[in-house]
Parts: sequence; structure tokens; C-alpha cells
Amino acid sequence: MTRSDRCAELIAKIEARTARIAVIGLGYVGLPLALTFAKKGFSVLGFDTDQEKCDHIANGRTYIRHIPLEPVKDLIGNKSFEATSDFSRLAEADCILICVPTPLTDKRVPDLSALVNTAQTIARFLRKGQLVVLESTTYPETTEEELLFRFASNTMKPGIDFFLAFSPEREDPGNKGFSVTNIPKIVGGITPACLEAADTLYSTITRTVPVSSARVAEFAKILENTFRSVNIALVNELKILAHRMNIDIFEVIEAAATKPFGFMPFYPGPGLGGHCIPIDPFYLTWKAKEYGFATKFIELAGEINTLMPDYVVTKTADALNRMGRCVRNSTILVLGVAYKKDVDDDRESPAYPIMKKLTDQGAAVSYNDPWIPRLRPTRKYDFTMASVPLAPETLAAADAVLILANHSDYDMQFIIRHARLVIDTRNATAGMKSDTCTIVPA
Repeated sequence: MTRSDRCAELIAKIEARTARIAVIGLGYVGLPLALTFAKKGFSVLGFDTDQEKCDHIANGRTYIRHIPLEPVKDLIGNKSFEATSDFSRLAEADCILICVPTPLTDKRVPDLSALVNTAQTIARFLRKGQLVVLESTTYPETTEEELLFRFASNTMKPGIDFFLAFSPEREDPGNKGFSVTNIPKIVGGITPACLEAADTLYSTITRTVPVSSARVAEFAKILENTFRSVNIALVNELKILAHRMNIDIFEVIEAAATKPFGFMPFYPGPGLGGHCIPIDPFYLTWKAKEYGFATKFIELAGEINTLMPDYVVTKTADALNRMGRCVRNSTILVLGVAYKKDVDDDRESPAYPIMKKLTDQGAAVSYNDPWIPRLRPTRKYDFTMASVPLAPETLAAADAVLILANHSDYDMQFIIRHARLVIDTRNATAGMKSDTCTIVPA
């Protein structure tokens, strides 16, 4: 076989569905991706360092609530999907997709340790003819700076012996309208052959958007999330002003959204959460410093969004004061620890700093979240709580009920019927009135 034949052979295997796909990292991004390729007729190997996840999959169980259980059972049953923590089996794969976490340190420096460890592992088992695609969100040039040099050698040339690309994940957990199969996939390769191989792979599951380089693909993903971060910061800031002016910011947004061009609605909340929007823009901020450039919009948006939990705590304290109470020794029930509606994902959730600040001020804080029955330790917080029942007596006993996630499970009429004071950060009680419950927007 000549070197130029390797790309053609890989493409032929992908088109025939005989290529074996490896997905590294079986979390909110990797698991749906692996299941999608398996459902499209590929043999898929899922890799994770967490053996418990692999055991769940082996037993046909899903550990992410918004991902249905039955597809997992069916795919395990017909042997099209298997999970393992044995990374030596990477040699069995034709295409390797990397979906590992890329968080920030406490000093807002990119933490690429999981990615670097993964790249080093792949390098040990990389063979000729394989395609490696990075999906984890990161700053432009990461694919070249952290992966390429680890894979390339005198006997392993990119675009000839192996193929390397970047294709950012665009997962929106809990959104039933969009999935891997109907979200267009940006693809950028290190070489034209790398792009062709990666584009062929992703074209089997969705519409692709080929771009000129991996750098462009990396930058596009950062732009998407920075756009959201900046606009959410804008409406969060305007929410504070609107409250002072006794204007309903949600009514303002809905009115503005009737304009059929030039406006896109974004909605305020208690702060940013999830693994993407609070983190990804600062990857670009960090990288920009290497080029002597200050990303002022990103920094300002981050400052505003980071301060929103403080604003919620202040609004809660003010509301309690008007009820003749102070935060100290008050009983506060938090509704929703997940960072967004109808998911079991609490990564970077604003609920944690809010609960910590209230606890530090002497409040007795409990929570209810039907999606998160028990709090897990995070990098910054270590709450050891279980979700309390959302019963009439629980609501009545609370000095304040704080709505942080507007889960579909919540019956807001039931909540305001039994609570005395509700602090609503999500506009969940819009239009509702009560003679016995004070409702405060925050």
C-alpha cells in the first residue's frame, strides 16, 4: 500500500460502515455521540477512565437522565456499542474522537491536563491509517500545539500516514429539538486529506460545514459561546437596571423579540452555568495574551455574569428584611441546583455560590431538585445534602423559596400556594398572583 492510499482506504471503510469508531470520554458530549454512530451502523468503542460508567453501559444502563435508556440496551445487545477503560484497545479503532473535559483553573488558566493525558495515551497506540478528531472546546491552535507534535514523526506524517482534525461539539443537553443528527458539524483538518477523512466521517450522521483549517474550527466554537456569554451578560446587567426602574425585563425582551430582523432574544438568570459558556470564552482570553491582545468584552461579560449570584443573594436578603427577617437563622429552600432546566448537570451551576453565600451568612439552606437527588462534590464546593421532598409542609416551613432552575416538574401554582416568600430568578411565576405569598423577581 502506498501512503496516498491510506486516506482512500479509510474513507471507503467509513462509507461502508466497516470503520470502527472510538469515543474517548463518555460524558454529556461523548455518550450521545457514541450512541449516534452506533445507531448509524458503526461498531463503536467507548473509552472512559471511570469504570463505573463502563459498568453502567455494560449493563444497559444510562447515567445521564436526558439520554433514553432503551437505545443503550439495544446497542449493547446487538454488540454495536461497547464501553471500556482499557485504552490499549484504541489500536482496534479506525477513527478516534476525543471528548474529554477542558476546564479552567481557579486563576482562569486553561486546564488541558485531561486532553494532554489523552493525547499521550493515543500516541502510544496510534497506527497508520487512523483518524483522530478533537471535539473538546479549546483555544485556537490547540490541535496543532498539543496533538500534532505528539503524533507526528519521521514514520508518521499527518495527512499521509494518519489524519488529524478538529470538530467542535455542539451539544445542548436537555434540548429535545436538537441532537447530534440535526446540528451542523464544523470540521477543520490539519491537511486537506485530514479534512476529507473527518468530513466523510461526520457526513454519515449530520450535515457538515468544512472550513479551511483546524484553527478556524476552534475559533468558531469559541465565538459561538462568547457570543452567548456577552449577550447574557448584557441582559443580566439590564435586568438589574429594570428592577430599579420597576420594569419587567422579560416583558421588554419579548416585546423587542417581535422585531423580525436584527434582534435575538437572550434571557437573564441567576448566573452562568454548564461546562461551556462560563469557561470557553476565557480560553480565548488566555490565548489572546500570547498575541498581546486584551479581550475586553469577554472580561467585562465574565465580570457581570460572575456577580449575578451576589445580586440574587442581595435580593433575597432585601426580601427577607421586608418580611421582618434577616438572612441569619432564616430557612431557605433552593429549587433547582442544575444549571439549566430539565437536566441533571450541575457543572458550574450558579446555585452553588448562591448556597455558599447564604450559608456563610448564617442561613439554613436546603434544596429540592428532581434531576439531582444528591449533591456531588465539585472542584470548588463540597455540599453534602440530599434533595428534600417538595411537600406543602416543606414550602410552608421555609422563610424564603429561591427558584434557580425552572424544571418542568415544578408546579409553580402549588409552590406559591404553600410558600410565604418566593424569590424568582427565572420568570417562572410570571403572571401569577397570591394573597398569601410574596413573589419577588431577582
